[in-house]
Amino acid sequence: MRLADKSAIVTGAASGIGLAIATRLGAEGARVIIADLDGGSAQAAAQAVRKAGAPDTAVSVCDVSDEIAVGQCCQLALARFGRLDIVVNNAGLIMFKPIEAFTSADWLKVLSVDLLGAVHFTREAFAHMTHGGSIVNISSVHALETTPHVAPYAAAKAALLSLTRSTAIEGRARGIRANAILPGAIDTPMLWENPNIKSGVESISPEDVGKPEQIAAAAAFLASDDAAFVNGAALNVDGGRLARL
Repeated sequence: MRLADKSAIVTGAASGIGLAIATRLGAEGARVIIADLDGGSAQAAAQAVRKAGAPDTAVSVCDVSDEIAVGQCCQLALARFGRLDIVVNNAGLIMFKPIEAFTSADWLKVLSVDLLGAVHFTREAFAHMTHGGSIVNISSVHALETTPHVAPYAAAKAALLSLTRSTAIEGRARGIRANAILPGAIDTPMLWENPNIKSGVESISPEDVGKPEQIAAAAAFLASDDAAFVNGAALNVDGGRLARL
């Protein structure tokens, strides 16, 4: 197994893409911290991840925008597993409004989760990871091409790509890699509850809809030693949606 003896934290791991990633990492041998705001769902997710083959799991009820909570989450990994090898920054928040309707508070709320959450975990990773560590940031195709009414989300996901590059540069001397995944339309409630999809502002062809497990496969690769020479990359996992004119 590629991730045997590794310790991982996956944020937003109680459902959707995060749960799929936690499940895949666990199936490949990693011990996994399920970090999520929803403690009840996180407990159920931890049981599912353990059932799928993870050697061990634990739950951290974590608001990624809270630096103290992030520090506590990382300390849990160290106390429970003795090490921290992988961080997957997946937790995300999206709001839908015309750009002129977004308040400063709205912007800060989205940025604090979608960007600063990854910043907080990156800082902790630099403090506690050893050589061979891997950070995987879950960005979005919205970082490159976007739609109406999601300006803070698109901006945060674009900034997350820049953070990934900076992390890769500064982490190299420490032996810590950082890469980003840009999911396209993925079959989760977040997609189908999207007001733009419901209203027809954004249309999605069935062939453009992927599965959470496909994002998880990419994350497992980037977290593993198979990707030892992959650093600072932004991997589109969108079925080729962005490649078409």
